[in-house]
Amino acid sequence: MDGATPPEGAPKERSSPAVARPVRRRVNLALQGGGTHGAFTWGALDRLLEEEDLDFDGLSGTSAGAINGAIFALGLLEDGRAGAKAALERFWRALGSKFAVSPFRSTPVEKALWGWDLSYNIGWNAFETVTRMLSPYQINPFPMEFNPLRKALDESLDLARLRGDKNAIRLFISATNVRTGKPKVFTRPEITVDALLASACLPNVFRAVEIDGEAYWDGGYLGNPALWPLYHDRLASDIVLVQLNPLLRPELPTTTGDIMNRLNEISFNASLMSEMRAIDFVQRMLDAGRLEQPRYRRLFLHIIEDETRMRAFKLSTKFNGDWDFLQTLRDYGREAADRFLRERGGRIGKESTLDIQRYL
Repeated sequence: MDGATPPEGAPKERSSPAVARPVRRRVNLALQGGGTHGAFTWGALDRLLEEEDLDFDGLSGTSAGAINGAIFALGLLEDGRAGAKAALERFWRALGSKFAVSPFRSTPVEKALWGWDLSYNIGWNAFETVTRMLSPYQINPFPMEFNPLRKALDESLDLARLRGDKNAIRLFISATNVRTGKPKVFTRPEITVDALLASACLPNVFRAVEIDGEAYWDGGYLGNPALWPLYHDRLASDIVLVQLNPLLRPELPTTTGDIMNRLNEISFNASLMSEMRAIDFVQRMLDAGRLEQPRYRRLFLHIIEDETRMRAFKLSTKFNGDWDFLQTLRDYGREAADRFLRERGGRIGKESTLDIQRYL
């Protein structure tokens, strides 16, 4: 009889053991810019997508980081993790195929002698000389600027869907307002191909991108990437930075190319270092009880980087779209992300694993 008490001595029914649900880890992603060095970020994202318990709340990106971020977000929306992995590979593979006929492509002899550095390539040397003497407005004076990246983005991204779907992750793309000198952050409903091109607009290479009557240059000057959009209280407390530009370079640059390279690294890390200082100050005030939550948030910072390897690449390699080179960077990024997950991934949600003192 249902509900009756079993007779004394009868074997008790065993209850099914409770199945423990895996604890999910929520993170925001911050993706630096760096030209084709963004293939490193591709590899890092590819590895992070394989962590089934890792959820992505928001993403802030600049330049190549902005493009990777938009592809990542759209791929997730279309077909989940597999869709994001496939979309990233399609884009970078297409870029590599376009470079197969580029004047910057090094010959096998040049590769053997100089590795991936384009400084010894005739096409690169001509390009570098021209861009130092003439502005993009003189080189490309036509009303519709020739920009192969625009065509690649038009062909590979359905940004209308990304803008209109509220289920997409929060996305923040940084650019620099030329007139005001202030950062401009485009949110997901505002993201267009023009916004992505603005975020990646190096002023010595491309004409400023105009959006709603304002001209924009590369976002890296004021936010590479911008972290402050990720402070929102509805977003995860953990921010994972994928860094492309080396912070430390022990040797003194003495050649023109090396000096320009180091200036590029310093200028594109400056805004990030300033934000790190501000975050460190707030966290120390929280620790001392001088600031109160929830008005001020506790943030946990993490980093995926490989400074040792990335220091080996000079400025010219940020324009190198050779498929073999892109694959090498992708593998470096995967290895760096895998190392982060193995060594520090278990501390997500608990504490910072980035040594902020390096940025002070």
